[in-house]
Formats: sequence, structure tokens, C-alpha cells
Amino acid sequence: MAIEDNLNAAPTPESTGTPPPLTKNQEKNEAKRKAKMEKFLAKKAAQEAKGAEATGNAKPKEKKTKSVPKPKDTFVNTTPEGEKKDMTLEMAGSYDPVAVESAWYSWWEKQGYFQPITDNGEISAKGSFVITAPPPNVTGKLHIGHAMGISIQDALVRWNRMRGVTTLFVPGTDHAGISTQAVVENQVWKQFGKTRHDYGRGPFVDMVWDWKHKYGDIIMKQMRRMGTSYDWTRERFTMDDMMTRATKETFVRLFDDGIIYRSNRLVNWCHRLNTSLSNLEVEKVEIPGRTMMSVPGYPSEEKFEFGVLVHFAYEIEGSSERIVVATTRIETMLGDTAIAVHPDDARYKHLHGKFARHPFVDRRIPIITDSEAVDMEYGTGAVKMTPAHDPNDYEVGKRHNLEFINLLNDDGTYNQNAGPYCGMLRFHIRKQIIEDIKAKGLY
Repeated sequence: MAIEDNLNAAPTPESTGTPPPLTKNQEKNEAKRKAKMEKFLAKKAAQEAKGAEATGNAKPKEKKTKSVPKPKDTFVNTTPEGEKKDMTLEMAGSYDPVAVESAWYSWWEKQGYFQPITDNGEISAKGSFVITAPPPNVTGKLHIGHAMGISIQDALVRWNRMRGVTTLFVPGTDHAGISTQAVVENQVWKQFGKTRHDYGRGPFVDMVWDWKHKYGDIIMKQMRRMGTSYDWTRERFTMDDMMTRATKETFVRLFDDGIIYRSNRLVNWCHRLNTSLSNLEVEKVEIPGRTMMSVPGYPSEEKFEFGVLVHFAYEIEGSSERIVVATTRIETMLGDTAIAVHPDDARYKHLHGKFARHPFVDRRIPIITDSEAVDMEYGTGAVKMTPAHDPNDYEVGKRHNLEFINLLNDDGTYNQNAGPYCGMLRFHIRKQIIEDIKAKGLY
């Protein structure tokens, strides 16, 4: 019965696939939606028609062509060198520094406007003002720092000149000694693979002069280009014959007057340049502790130990006793000529005036007392003294009249004072001597 009833049942909307009838609210909303859509379509059609009409009547836009500026005429200076500038030419429409500044300086120089103005050969009653320009090194070209310094000096000179003071601004360049030599040597090595020793003193000096003429002339042109009011009739180079003679004369007079004298002094020796360096030319490097570093003059792959305090012992003469000292430059022990202790240090009072024996050279080393050089609380309280190779030890050596033993040859090798290490390079000795001290049981 159930099956028959289902078969005979009336069809529903879901079974026929037709949507169910809308309610009154749904019919009302649907009518509003259709009205809005018709209004939107009508508005859109009107806009399209208006746009089409405007497009049909509009004129095509003309493309604007960019105006190409007229190229400026390149200024050509027709004024002969040293002559007054020709001012009959038409003035340029815009400022051109080349056109404005050209020709004037050579005329000023020729007219002697920068030479001292005197009253019948005498300095002005208003006084004098003189600046000898710090001569720039002939190792390159002037930079912005030079320009600033020169500008300040020139402003002072010009101001005093306008006040009626007799002024003088002296130009010049410096041969720069080591700096120029280093630059020229590097240039020669890069170009020809040779050193100054391959050429000899004379030819190499000629190369330095060639360098001076090349870069010194550039510097002079830069100074003139700045408009500096130098008196060029007094231009000097520190290696000019006159300057060289004046330098020699000055030193001879100072020596004859006893103001300067010759004496042995510690110097910063460069075995690569074979010359001494001033303290200002030495670059000191601070290291935190043990550091392996390469050293100029040695193979780049070879490293040496720095920043390590090495303790070793000296044997007391005529005794089995030892005294321990420490150093970060163990290779200098070959030049030791004393061991200093504090006079109040009870540990070493029995050694005052006695001697230690050097383990590698035939030398007796006195044990001295010095309250300035020794700190009882630091290290072992005993300090090795190498007067010829340490600034502090140098002063101690002077106070106690110690022997000054130089260990170095000019080429960086040790000399005959180093005994069995003669001919070896310093930092090779540093490695070897530690092994030798260990072998003697003194490490």
C-alpha cells in the first residue's frame, strides 16, 4: 500500500525542476532590482552616445616638439700669454668661468702685482707681512685640503696688501725625501722590475728629478689656476742648489757654534729603504696578545709570533744560581749588556755587583740596581737591558755607562756581535733562539 500511494502522489516543484512561487516581498524586491538595472543601462547608453559625438567633432592633438637649446660657443682665449686681456669681445649671455678667468693671471704675474710693494726700496711704514707657504710634497697633485689651506693664507696676504703693508707670499715645493723616493721606487719596480740599486745613485736621482718636473709643474699650475697671489720670482724647491747650499751652511754654523753635535742615538731603521725614519713616519700597531703576522722583507706566506712574553734564565757566574728575565723580543737578548733589579728588592740583594754569563756569546753581564727602570711587583722583578735596541734601556745605559752593542746590519741581518747567529735575519733568529734556549735548559 505504501508503494502504491507514493506512485500515485501529486508532483512537487522539487521533483519537476521548476522554482517555487515568489512571496509578495520577494516579488517587490525583484521589481526594484529590475528598475535599477534598466536605469543604469539607459544612463550608460547615453554616456556612450555623448562620447561618440565628442570624439567625432574633436580635432587631433598636435604633438609638442621640445626646443633644443642652442649650443654655447666654446670660448677660445686669443690674448697672448702675459698680455692684458682683450675686453672688446661680446659678453656672453651666461656666466662662463673659463671665459671670465682666462688670461688675467699671467698678466698679473707679468706686471709684478704680487711682488712686495715698497717705499723707494724700503719696507712700508705700515710694516710687513710674510708667509712662506708650507711646501707641498711633489708626490702627486694638490687636493681639497691643500686648496683650503692655500685659500686661507692667500686671504690673509691679500688683506694685508690692501692695507698698504709690504707683503710677500713665497711659493715652493718639497722634495719629500723618503716619500718621493718610495713612490719613484714603486713606479720603477712596476714598470721595469728593478730597484734603485740596479741603477745606482746618479741615474736614480735623475729619475727622482724627472718625477719632480712632472708633478711639481702640475702643482705649480694648480696654484696659478687658483689665482693665488704668490711672488713667483722667489719660487723654490727644497733640492735647488741654493737651498742645498743654505742647508749645509746652516748645519755647519750650528755645529761650529756647538749648538748641534754628533752622537750615537737610537733610530728607526728601515732595512728596505736603507735609511732612518722619524717617529712620525713609524706606524705602531697595537695587538691584543699572541698574534701571527707577516713582516715586510720576508716571504708573504711566512708568519712570525708577536705579543708573547718569553721567560728565560741567565746563569750567575761562579754559581749554580739563575736569574729569570722576560721579553717579547727574545732575539734582542744577543745585545744584552746588563740585568737590572730594584735596589730594595730583597730577593736579589745578594746579587748586587755580581755577573751573569751570556749563553751564546762570550760576554759577562753585570747585575745593576735601578729604581727608575725596575718595578719589583712586575714580572720577576729582574729586567734585561739592551741599550742599543730599546728606548728605555738606552736611558738606563746612559745612566750606568753600559756597553751599547748594535746587532743589526743595514740589510736587516745580524752582524758579528750576534755570535753564531751572524748573517741571519732578525725574525728567523726569533724562531731559532727559542729552540736553542730550550736545548740549554734555560727556557
